[in-house]
Amino acid sequence: MLFGCVTLAFDTAYQGEPRGLEDPFQRAEDFRNAVTYLSTREDVDPESIGVLGICASGGYVPFAAQTDHRMKAVATVSGPDATCFFRVPDPEGFAKLVEQAGPARVAEARGGEVPMVPVLPEAVDDSTPKAVREFFDYYKTLRAQHPRSIGKFALRSVDQLDQFDAYTGVGKIAPRPLLMIAGTEAETKGFSDGAVSAAGETAELFEIDGATHVDLYDVEHYVAQAVEKLNAFFAKHLAS
Repeated sequence: MLFGCVTLAFDTAYQGEPRGLEDPFQRAEDFRNAVTYLSTREDVDPESIGVLGICASGGYVPFAAQTDHRMKAVATVSGPDATCFFRVPDPEGFAKLVEQAGPARVAEARGGEVPMVPVLPEAVDDSTPKAVREFFDYYKTLRAQHPRSIGKFALRSVDQLDQFDAYTGVGKIAPRPLLMIAGTEAETKGFSDGAVSAAGETAELFEIDGATHVDLYDVEHYVAQAVEKLNAFFAKHLAS
């Protein structure tokens, strides 16, 4: 990233023990807490703090920035409203999970086992939606699989996911700048299109030709283009 900057990368709450709670509101709070920490450091100018969210954090970061004006420049890469991954493909199935979330909380409070929901299937084939196959290739193979990444979330998370909408208030970020980077072939690009349109004149969509959503994680040719754009964006808006 940009030379001369202090950069903080962190694990979000519940990525350590206990694992599995997928609380989008806590995710946004994690970014606020990160800004608070940086603001206490003598080597950081609190008036020049920018925030970057990749993938699901590309929804959580703009959500946090809507009301946290300490975030002076906001950027995303392959940013979706992650909750739509659960709502949209199977609305009826998701509604049933929401109904089960309350009883799951009670069972957990009584000391029972925490019910978990898998994020991805155990196998894919040609009938599997393209986006699911792409995530499977990244998270469930040697490409990026990690033994401590459980690939599941607690059932009681579902009612929180159902309440969350990443971009409803995205216009509140203005007049601070917002940059959203998306691949032209990304199935999630529509989220960036809609958010930039709603955010107004201080928002910019930067498209990377030929890239899919996951390509922007680790395909060097595409990642290099994103990094170059991010460097220029943060240098322009955070220079003191």
